[in-house]
Amino acid sequence: MAFGSKDNPQETPTGSGLNLIGRGTSITGTIQSASSIRIEGEIKGQVICHDLVTVGGTGVIEGDVTAKNVVIGGKVIGNLVVQEKLVLEAKSIVTGDIKARRLVIDEGATFDGQCA
Repeated sequence: MAFGSKDNPQETPTGSGLNLIGRGTSITGTIQSASSIRIEGEIKGQVICHDLVTVGGTGVIEGDVTAKNVVIGGKVIGNLVVQEKLVLEAKSIVTGDIKARRLVIDEGATFDGQCA
């Protein structure tokens, strides 16, 4: 049987894998993903994710974030709408409003905004 033949179709799972925006990378515009995103670079625009968004220590987002779960270790300037859990790690900086079902703020995190 041939790989990916009609008798044995190759399926691509949705929502699998990890998208990495590496250090030194800058993107302007909207990013939309079904799978997890890790940001170590800079995003100027909206981030929409149906899974986990992780903003690493060198990561910066200037724009709104909508996701299932979010972990921030870097900087976000914009509003966050999180369906499940939002974690602000010790060195994170968030300027904007937060709407999340669960919120964890580590000691040392900076948050300037309103929370619902």
